[in-house]
Amino acid sequence: MASGIFALLDDIATLMDDVAVMSKVAAKKTAGILGDDLAVNAEKASGFVSDREIPVLWAITKGSLLNKAIILPFAFLLSAFVPTVVTIILILGGLYLAYEGAEKIYEYIVPHEHTKIAVIDEDVSEEELLRCEKEKIKSAVVTDFILSVEIVIIALGTVVNEPILEQIIVVSVIALLATAGVYGIVALIVRMDEFGYKLIAMNKQEDSFSDKVGLVLVNALPKIIKAMGLIGTIALLLVSGGIFVHNLDFFHHLFPSFPAIITELLVGLVVGFIVFLIVELGKKLFKKKEGRNSQLD
Repeated sequence: MASGIFALLDDIATLMDDVAVMSKVAAKKTAGILGDDLAVNAEKASGFVSDREIPVLWAITKGSLLNKAIILPFAFLLSAFVPTVVTIILILGGLYLAYEGAEKIYEYIVPHEHTKIAVIDEDVSEEELLRCEKEKIKSAVVTDFILSVEIVIIALGTVVNEPILEQIIVVSVIALLATAGVYGIVALIVRMDEFGYKLIAMNKQEDSFSDKVGLVLVNALPKIIKAMGLIGTIALLLVSGGIFVHNLDFFHHLFPSFPAIITELLVGLVVGFIVFLIVELGKKLFKKKEGRNSQLD
């Protein structure tokens, strides 16, 4: 009896050790996409009345947890019964990530009209405030769903050949850590300027130490969000390039003398712009067809 209990405990310890190692590998693989996730969600969570930022962020966090509760069972079913589909979805996700990275680079290089981020004014009615909040929360949760699919599939791709129990534990841990980590950091970022203003108002002395620190925090917020966007773009290309290099033999042997990170970045960049050009061409053809149809009508 005692020996059976010790054997069970040893098996559990071995399982947890394996889970810890695989979780570390999966976390490294998904770390890249989290940079973009942070930048996107920090932007989505900004623009609210100061005292509404945390409640709105909590609503988005709950939506993110619901997204993962929907995605995870489907991902595990696919892995258990049709694991090849996981690889296919992973490659399709890589194409999407590469396209998104290329699109961001294009928008940065080529002048275009930027979409203004709507800021909710304190003077609007409570009904209008709630309506605007619901719209932004819905938009953020939809974006989170897409990013959550990418994170879950990338994490699952690192353990797809492992027993299903270990897959469930590792991917669930990564999904929960992603939600807690991303939205915890976003909460700190979006409240940074508010904390800065409080430091400035702490005393009546001009150019005091608290004033200087407060100004640094207030001025740093937009720069941090912009920097995260840049880092997130590079991360998108690296993650997508890594997906292609590790899952398609052609890319795996393309630049054998190059460091892996350079190969992954180049592959992600080239594939991203190829997909971007195809999508843009498709959009133009669709617009032309739509224009002809409207003229005929």
